[in-house]
Amino acid sequence: MMIELTDKITIPDREIEIRAVRAQGPGGQNVNKVSTAIHLRFDIRASSLPPLYKDRLCRMADGRITADKVVVIKAGEYRSQDKNREAALARLQALVQSVGRSPKPRRPTRPTAASKRKRKGRKIRRGLIKATRKRVTGDEIG
Repeated sequence: MMIELTDKITIPDREIEIRAVRAQGPGGQNVNKVSTAIHLRFDIRASSLPPLYKDRLCRMADGRITADKVVVIKAGEYRSQDKNREAALARLQALVQSVGRSPKPRRPTRPTAASKRKRKGRKIRRGLIKATRKRVTGDEIG
């Protein structure tokens, strides 16, 4: 049951620690008796992932990645332990695959002529509003 990221890169099960825990929230007696929720732990640094994947995962600002660079995923939305296990593994797969794609380079754009005109128009209107707030002297009254 390896997680396949690409046709060449996989995560073996020995690197993934899965633990069943009791689910939270409503559910009657079933919630108190059966451990259906899943806690998945994946140590990024100890994994067999390529260095590029490890580096991008470690630099990622994601709440599921701890300071020790361990991915912690909690799945408890289903009443079945098997479905929760599949959900947790799918989330891990999606997370690791997301760092495999290199980000699209940003191409700087120039403001359009219309946006420049609109900006200048707003500045002129704002300046007129502020000009009407000035203190009135005796010379300007009549």
